[in-house]
Amino acid sequence: MVESGGDPVIPPIESRILPDADAVARAAAGFIASQAREAVAARGRFLFAVSGGRTPWQMLRALADEQVPWAHVHVFQVDERIAPAGDPDRNLTHLRESLLSHAPLPPEQIHAMPVEESDLEAAAASYARLLASLAGSSPALDLAHLGLGPDGHTASLVPGDPVLAVTDRDVALTGIYQKRRRMTLTYPLLNRSRRILWVATGAEKVEMLRRLQSGDLTIPAGHVRRDAALILADQAAAA
Repeated sequence: MVESGGDPVIPPIESRILPDADAVARAAAGFIASQAREAVAARGRFLFAVSGGRTPWQMLRALADEQVPWAHVHVFQVDERIAPAGDPDRNLTHLRESLLSHAPLPPEQIHAMPVEESDLEAAAASYARLLASLAGSSPALDLAHLGLGPDGHTASLVPGDPVLAVTDRDVALTGIYQKRRRMTLTYPLLNRSRRILWVATGAEKVEMLRRLQSGDLTIPAGHVRRDAALILADQAAAA
């Protein structure tokens, strides 16, 4: 969109500010559940990608208490560290603990990123094919849940990494970030998602949340589509 004077208009992101991280987690769970019901009613399944983090694990635990058509839900990973099975650094370890232990989601409908394979490039391509088999030849998730790092990263799209420039693959590998390589969904796939849910909690997110809301393209998070996004933040992050 462009104003009459020629300057681009940055569309706002719908935002809700809640008292604390627990309230954010509960609100996020309620939103995901409503999106799941709508997607299953419209298309017969709900395809959902989840990021890692302390508040997201609370969110998934709360989701287990919501009315969700679990038999028709497929859960993907937004990103994952290259680490052995069961490693505490793995998002999958916490995803299973938070969701499978409490919700009647069929275990085979959690689709883990294959980061234990010896050929990681082939593994990333395999995960992209899995997404295409469930979500169409140009896969479109019903909902991508994203976090926001203090450096402006989201998923494992981190400042300065060549993965930021990937436009021809839906799943790619990063360089080393915080001592680990990662597998991540890329901008093309994230930006085809029908809805984006941002969850931001904690005072360390204040600056980057402001920059995300303002449309700052100098941070990785700023390149994710805005028109279909919802930000849920606590008062500490939104100060």
